[in-house]
Amino acid sequence: MTGVEIGALAIAAMLALILIGMPIAIAMLLVSFASVSLIRNEAVAMRMIGAVANDSIREYLFALVPMFVLMGLLVTVSGLGKDTFDLFERLLRRVKAGLGVATVFANAVFASITGISIASASVFSRIAVPEMARHGYTKRFATGVVAGSSVLGMLLPPSLLMIIYAVLAEESVGRMFLAGVGPGILLSLMFAGVIVLMAVWREDWIFDRHRAAAAELHGEAAAEEPLLRLVAKGMPIVALILVVLGGIYGGFLNPTEAGAAGALGALAIALSRRSLKPGSFWALMVETGQITVSVLFLIVAASFFSRMLAMSGLPAALAQAILGDFIGPYGFLFLFLLLVILLGCFIDSISIMLILLPIALPIAREAGFDMIWFGVLTVVAVEIGLLTPPFGLSVYTIKTALDDRTIKVGDIFRGALPFVVTMVASLFLLAAFPQISVWLARM
Repeated sequence: MTGVEIGALAIAAMLALILIGMPIAIAMLLVSFASVSLIRNEAVAMRMIGAVANDSIREYLFALVPMFVLMGLLVTVSGLGKDTFDLFERLLRRVKAGLGVATVFANAVFASITGISIASASVFSRIAVPEMARHGYTKRFATGVVAGSSVLGMLLPPSLLMIIYAVLAEESVGRMFLAGVGPGILLSLMFAGVIVLMAVWREDWIFDRHRAAAAELHGEAAAEEPLLRLVAKGMPIVALILVVLGGIYGGFLNPTEAGAAGALGALAIALSRRSLKPGSFWALMVETGQITVSVLFLIVAASFFSRMLAMSGLPAALAQAILGDFIGPYGFLFLFLLLVILLGCFIDSISIMLILLPIALPIAREAGFDMIWFGVLTVVAVEIGLLTPPFGLSVYTIKTALDDRTIKVGDIFRGALPFVVTMVASLFLLAAFPQISVWLARM
């Protein structure tokens, strides 16, 4: 067999192993080792796997993974999510469906620190959904807006998906972070706009008339906190954003140093609020280690898979075939994004990127695409999968966090549908106007 045939067979074998339940990283390693052995020999395969493991994660850059993960976990336990929601709820109370809009913006700010969509979904399902239900919103809409706005966690910096893309594409992590700012703001505003339009034209989708009438009749039972106190509660998360993003953008800190500074700041906030006990801190450290090891192991496997494909010559052959008279550069882009969205119905976000990017990146470079812009499009398309059945990881996270038998998974999927449509629309906008993604990263 030729190298191209072996590469194609390797992709098919890897997908088959994943479908029967084998972990993605193990499937990648086994298939890559076998393919390199067929293309060359077992000795070369053994040397290559050792070189990949050494080269892939020995760089100083990879220290930022545990730093950002730890920072996100500390922010989650410190209660900053509730403070952020309370502040936006107070500021937007005169806006129709203001609690829904407040959830979007609070989630956007919270996402600027956690960097993990699932963390946002878990936190705001406990904070925003009961509050919206108490004010007469339908549970379908309340859970849908939490699910929809949770995807901002992987787009706004610092984002774990942006880090992984930057590593695989050999781009600057700092520039990828900055590239997510414009699209993140755009998507937040589009979500807010959709909520307001629905409140005007489809009021029955958002409000439960019986509960809304009861809420208006009984009024607010609890005393409101002064606005200045709410603003003061929101200052710690603003300070963290300034330290992390301000340090990177201002050139004072590289991404790894910014992650360390952010983690230290998050630890100080959690300690000052007495949110941590020795046992809970140890549990957070263990969880940080588990997430970090799983991510780095996946990166090693993906790097081996990428080198195997390059050795086979398959990406070059595909680039020549696809970018010729077959479908052209933008036809490839459309099919790639469509495949990412479809895979999101069945596979988690990180796995999709690790499977597809080693094949797609050489073709994208050959097409002359801006790789930062291509990365933003990839992350947005990947995040759509968090809201689509049957996988919909954010949806199942909300269902588990609420533990409410009256809320069905199907209702959450239906509530998230307007936000899925909005994300698809944003994908077209970002594809048509690359400046939205690259202007800040290229400054």
